[in-house]
Amino acid sequence: MQLSLTEQEQIRRDSLNEISRLGINPYPPETFPVNITSAEIKKNYPADNSLYQDVSIAGRLMTRRIMGAASFAELQDSAGRIQLYIKRDEICTGDDKTLYNTVFKRLLDIGDIIGVTGYVFVTQMGEISIHVKSLKLLSKSLRVLPIVKEKDGEVFDAFTDPEQRYRQRYVDMIVNPMVRDVFVKRTQLVNSMRQFLNSRSYLEVETPVLQPLYGGAAARPFKTHHNSLDMTLYLRIANELYLKRLIVGGFDGVYEFSKDFRNEGMDRFHNPEFTQMELYVAYKDYEWMMELVEEMVEKIAFDLHGKTEVQVGDKLIDFKRPWKRFTMFEVIKHFTGADIENKSEEELVTLAKQLDVPIDKTMAKGKIIDQIFGEKCEPNLIQPTFITDYPVEMSPLAKKHRSKPGLVERFEAICNGKELCNAFSELNDPIDQRERFESQLELGKRGDDESMVLDEDFLRSLEFAMPPTSGLGIGIDRLTMIMTNQSSIQDVLFFPQMRPEKRASNPQSPQDV
Repeated sequence: MQLSLTEQEQIRRDSLNEISRLGINPYPPETFPVNITSAEIKKNYPADNSLYQDVSIAGRLMTRRIMGAASFAELQDSAGRIQLYIKRDEICTGDDKTLYNTVFKRLLDIGDIIGVTGYVFVTQMGEISIHVKSLKLLSKSLRVLPIVKEKDGEVFDAFTDPEQRYRQRYVDMIVNPMVRDVFVKRTQLVNSMRQFLNSRSYLEVETPVLQPLYGGAAARPFKTHHNSLDMTLYLRIANELYLKRLIVGGFDGVYEFSKDFRNEGMDRFHNPEFTQMELYVAYKDYEWMMELVEEMVEKIAFDLHGKTEVQVGDKLIDFKRPWKRFTMFEVIKHFTGADIENKSEEELVTLAKQLDVPIDKTMAKGKIIDQIFGEKCEPNLIQPTFITDYPVEMSPLAKKHRSKPGLVERFEAICNGKELCNAFSELNDPIDQRERFESQLELGKRGDDESMVLDEDFLRSLEFAMPPTSGLGIGIDRLTMIMTNQSSIQDVLFFPQMRPEKRASNPQSPQDV
């Protein structure tokens, strides 16, 4: 008879109690001396059996095939899986066969963490295995792991409810080891970027997460209250204004891997908490920054994949330099046929309606252009492409273009239909910056809840003179999605934000929640 999940879990608790009655601590306090991983054994074990005669390894019991006085099992550690061969008379002493007959055969379960010692050999079937000489229970699992299903060579997700993969990421990584590979690649990506920036002697810094004013981007913030100071604080939406203060203070190049927070919608490209790297370098401009981005991302692709080409879904994306470049006006004209260079706000409203681009009355000229670009152009840009020279209304922190009135020196890198990074020749004229902030305040009065606030201290810092500076913000989550071929931001975050979980009256295992 098929047992219910709660009955299975009760059996595990009964097994736990029986193990304890046998005098075995199911959660022993002492360390276990691991001296090798499964991957190291499989990679290096020589055919002559001359090495690995004294291995000590620990991990989860994932499969078990009991054949009387001998059994095969599979152990999964952080590096992979390896087969175990266990003989009753070799792991038990004297006439007491309890460890094998009672503990291993009846009381141990799939998911339990064990440690074994022994020697490596190759079975008649040609599989590298460990001949176990001793076995120890290190941690008893009280929950039933979901089962990874296979049919006709195809592997199916162990979770019938995909959301449970993100709610119970710890289980997801146990039953789907390839998930861990994504996060290993994410760390390699960050390390590659950090090495690139450090090699240029830029200083990695930290800036406040709790800020009295939010700024540096157009977004809605999360708000909180500091009791001791009796003041409202905001989780940062960006760290731009603080990093530029450091340039004013005398650093020539600073960068930060920052957790930022935006109180906005959630979808497969947006999570309210996300990571970006922001970089500011004195005496440079946006043309210089484009070259740096090309070089850095090309290096990251090569460090992760050994080549500049990356498979993303059914597309092969090549990060080899140089990338294509188009101005904002050029790309809109290319995909819509409309020349918007000299259009008024009223004309842009009419155009948006003709193009079936959704807008509302809170949107001014810059927001309408951005909406047209996002709806009609961005999804078509698959290979890495720079979009440059934005209207001044779209970029309150960017310097006015040196030769094109009404535009600013700004670029975005678009890849696989989404923004990858955003960069400016930074506005360092304090008078112009004040006027831009004041224009943002007027947009706020129109109902634009993403408009920027006026930051007097930042303006004061500019009045002490900030050198010509180029700044960059690059989304680590988006870049990781591309570099690891993931279609959702949830797949590159260990613990993405989720709606509150509806709990059943009786707790269940992941596959039936």
